[in-house]
Amino acid sequence: MDAFLHALSDASLDTLKALPILYLAYLLVAYFSHSQSKKFTKFLNKSKKAGPAVGAFLGCVPQCGFSSVMSDLYARRSISLGTLIAVFVATSDEALPIMISQPEFVVDLLVMIGLKIVFALIFGYAVDLIISLFKKKSLPAEPILVEELEHQHDHCSCHGHSDGKGHCHKENIFIDALYHTLNIMIYIFIASLLIGIVVESVGMDALTSWFGGNVYIQILLAGLIGLIPNCAASVFLVELFINGGIAFSAMFAGLCAGAGVGTVVLFIKNRGKKSLLQNIGIVSLMYMIGVLSGIVVSLFYL
Repeated sequence: MDAFLHALSDASLDTLKALPILYLAYLLVAYFSHSQSKKFTKFLNKSKKAGPAVGAFLGCVPQCGFSSVMSDLYARRSISLGTLIAVFVATSDEALPIMISQPEFVVDLLVMIGLKIVFALIFGYAVDLIISLFKKKSLPAEPILVEELEHQHDHCSCHGHSDGKGHCHKENIFIDALYHTLNIMIYIFIASLLIGIVVESVGMDALTSWFGGNVYIQILLAGLIGLIPNCAASVFLVELFINGGIAFSAMFAGLCAGAGVGTVVLFIKNRGKKSLLQNIGIVSLMYMIGVLSGIVVSLFYL
């Protein structure tokens, strides 16, 4: 009982400490997605050759909003596979706001962001290059008009508030940011509480031993956890790293492999028998990229 109360106290304190940073981060995301959606879609249509570079930086934005949007655009062949991979690799879901709220991990955060951009650029352009070299026959991409994309984004940002005539009433960005903040705080609290209970009950040494004292085993397992299409996966990996349960390279592998709910959107939007196999191939590729990235990072930054 003492272990539970101590874990509950720590989880509550950690969650409250993250509140201001989380809200500011999501306020920025809400502003960009609601107010700049038309400019964003026009920009994408004019920058296809620079797609992986654009994706690498957009993926760094907290939350998995951009991975979801890019999955939809990829299903419509508005972006290349390399761009999608770059976004997925760069996406850290909820890792950034959580680590921002922990000042002692600022260096790790900056290293993680920098490395994620580098790996996203490398793998994104590599995928596009390989496809251009070996894919002799390609299906023509379906032209997507900017106006159509703008309509899709307006619809997505409406969240069902309509006047019955097809006109959308967008949410207040402050309320939207608050909603996302409270939502992710639940995940943070649950993940922190569960990890705290385990740590208090069995000890961090035992937990580390169970997860795997070998960093390469940690990388393999973290990569699998990262594939879980939910922000709880990124929260769990970051909280485990913060508590000393896994190495930085293992956390990095898991965060590179995962793309939050972007994976779910990919399977929903990219339909068909061939598309299903393609989606499975993309997920498998993401796991391999995550593991490879973790191994490379482990060589110089444990």
